[in-house]
Amino acid sequence: MKNSILLFITIVSAFSFNCFAQKARVSIAEKKYDNYAYIDAIKTYERVAEKGYKSVDMFKKLGNSYYYNAQLDQAAKWYAELFAMTQDLEPEYYYRYAQSLRSIGNNAKADEIMQKFNQLAGNDSRGTLFEKDRNFLEEIKANSGRYQVENAGINSKYSDYGSSFYLNKIVFASARDTGSLGQRKHAWTNQYFTNLYVADLDEAMSPAKVLKFDRNIKSRFHESTPTFTKDGKTMYFTRNNFLEGKKGKDGNNITLIKIYKANFENDKWTNITELPFNSDSYSTAHPALSADEKTLYFASDMPGTFGQSDLFKVKINEDGSFGTPENLGKTINTEGRETFPFLTNENEIYFASDGHPGLGGLDIFVSKMNADGTFDKVQNIGTDANSPQDDFAYLIDTKTRRGFFSSNRDGGQGYDDIYKFLETKKLVCEQELYGEITDLATGEILPNTKISLLDDSLSLLNTVYSDEKGNYFLTVECGKRYSVRAAKEEYTTKEEIITIVKENGRTHLPFALEKARCKVAVGDDLGKCFGIKMIYFDFDKSDIRMEAALDLEKILDVMNQYPTMKLDIRSHTDSRGTFKYNESLSDRRAKSTIKWLVKNGVNKNRLTGKGYGENQLVNRCTDGVDCSEEEHQMNRRSEFIITEL
Repeated sequence: MKNSILLFITIVSAFSFNCFAQKARVSIAEKKYDNYAYIDAIKTYERVAEKGYKSVDMFKKLGNSYYYNAQLDQAAKWYAELFAMTQDLEPEYYYRYAQSLRSIGNNAKADEIMQKFNQLAGNDSRGTLFEKDRNFLEEIKANSGRYQVENAGINSKYSDYGSSFYLNKIVFASARDTGSLGQRKHAWTNQYFTNLYVADLDEAMSPAKVLKFDRNIKSRFHESTPTFTKDGKTMYFTRNNFLEGKKGKDGNNITLIKIYKANFENDKWTNITELPFNSDSYSTAHPALSADEKTLYFASDMPGTFGQSDLFKVKINEDGSFGTPENLGKTINTEGRETFPFLTNENEIYFASDGHPGLGGLDIFVSKMNADGTFDKVQNIGTDANSPQDDFAYLIDTKTRRGFFSSNRDGGQGYDDIYKFLETKKLVCEQELYGEITDLATGEILPNTKISLLDDSLSLLNTVYSDEKGNYFLTVECGKRYSVRAAKEEYTTKEEIITIVKENGRTHLPFALEKARCKVAVGDDLGKCFGIKMIYFDFDKSDIRMEAALDLEKILDVMNQYPTMKLDIRSHTDSRGTFKYNESLSDRRAKSTIKWLVKNGVNKNRLTGKGYGENQLVNRCTDGVDCSEEEHQMNRRSEFIITEL
């Protein structure tokens, strides 16, 4: 390993771096054609369930409705019914059930369910420890061949490294300034101290002539690794513990390094101040700003560090003050060296490490940052960018996929060199997950619906809202399983689980949301409140099946809530079979439906009904027309038309 300025900074100085609305009472309306009834679907499900009817789908809806609204005691009740019916469920239901049980003090049962959740969910961050892949060389090989790398054209025979974007320029550290009479070498490295240099960039990210950055930033010691706000008016940079002519030292009489801040005023950099979490006793270095510029990331060996140096973050408050530094955790940090962070606007963090499995020395790694602050698996970005030597200080423009990194690999021009690259293929295979949000009953588009993307362990990854056309779009990773939740006021929250295929492209996932409180009037189909498209009978029969009874219980419950409501029950068939047979069969089924409701307490004077056979087809599928099964299904339907309220 070369005896470079990098070593001074990283080793010698001991541093390496929808809730439902509250239910309103509704009075029984008078018999007027403009009256409306508000049907609370969840309450109907609950009353049906209390009668002893069982359905996996119904218990899922009941449990979820209370869980989403933080009524965990009620959620525990209905999840218990769900698990009593079946345990062949997605891991998410185990986790929700465990959380609900814990809320009511049943910790023993919660622990039992949580153990099963861990078994089903695999490497969930809440239930298992992070394990390193023993086949890391195969993973590195799979991640390789994605970069076109070349010398950046700005290197000297000295150390050049740690570049940063600044407006349409590149700023970097270099030890090339050897001509000044007062220029000094560091005794440990026999290298000149580094200063900052700048060069314009063209559209291909090729640097122009190199110039000194700003004499007001230069000191007698090292300056390196700057980062800039987008407006170019604020910079953070690394410097030895030296300010206003005074050099600070730790207890061992060593001058460590700190992060400083400067402002651009009147065409020069001024107001140089050290950040408040610096110390003479430990190092802080290599600052990097988040995309929103509200968080500063950096490397340090401050107290709370797991290894030789860790990555930290600190909040930048609106008044310019800083919060308390936070360690990024053990997914990122190891017992080795983690250093040189860089954040993208795609929620990725790139950094250098010799603690994660690599090719030797410092390698460059990347991890996806989740919305809750956790990190996905750390991945080595592969060869071309990484080598058996030190590779570090990676930065990329996500639009052009061009960028720079530093390395002391063989074949370089100096001790450390800056390389430019073009990333020809993203490391992560991505897809666009998209869909339309509509009303289940009417098909009406639903704009401004909240769509939440959750990972396999139910950690929130992203939240978007459907646009004016009811469409939503999310970026997801190939091969991963997600939970996607759609929530809108006055609608029942719905969640779908989807596994993304292992190739780039698009995945379609629409949502049809059910009204939580269904608004109906005379002439409307009551069945649409509950998504009842058809009352199911056995083939060629008119006996009420269990599935049909469950749907009819919903109709029964509403009629009990509205004793003046009258219904006309209409049964329809498709065109297959003879006209006379279809009319007779549908009529028997309509009368069978009426008979069931009367048997269960509805006055027969409130019900009329008729079978229409194939008389009222809703599409082109008449006799002799070749139609799909889906098209025929549209004609096989049951209707519960409100005739009086």
